Amino acid sequence: MRTLISTAFISLDGVVEAPGGEPGYRNSGWTYKDVEFLPEAFALKGQEQEEAAAILMGRTSYEAFSLVWPDMADFADYKVMPKYVVSTTLTEGDLVSNWGETTILRSLDEVAALKETEGGPIIVHGSATLNQRLSDASLIDRYHLIIFPLLLGAGKRLFSTTDKDTQRLKLVEHEVYANGLQKNIFDVVR
Repeated sequence: MRTLISTAFISLDGVVEAPGGEPGYRNSGWTYKDVEFLPEAFALKGQEQEEAAAILMGRTSYEAFSLVWPDMADFADYKVMPKYVVSTTLTEGDLVSNWGETTILRSLDEVAALKETEGGPIIVHGSATLNQRLSDASLIDRYHLIIFPLLLGAGKRLFSTTDKDTQRLKLVEHEVYANGLQKNIFDVVR
């Protein structure tokens, strides 16, 4: 069974919307304009590219990332990695041709089936709504969180507000950096 890892830049109050400057959100770009850059605080991102075997994302994140990531040297490892997009509306004609193999999944049942296949970890980037649905369906196995010392107030959140049973997490790795960022890696306890 493959491990499904949710990775996110997240504010202290749980917001994950537009960390890199995506349009339409008032605090867009909060990861680079409000906190001093320290390379060591972002080393996890390089490790994720080395360790992941596939990427999973929702339609909105796919549409944003597929315009930029295929040509970025920082994301070269992702270019050759299989990509899976969970969407009920995306069509094969909507997929970009310069980003390698991409498969559209139509349901969380298809995500669960993907997890049952052979292969290494599957990493989920962005995709706030998808993350909430995956969590509610108990499909996420691990969280890689880079927590920014910011309170953004409004914005899309990583975690669902669904009334459900408590989901326990086990902290397996953490680090605090001089700029106030925190790396927290949690395994989901089943």
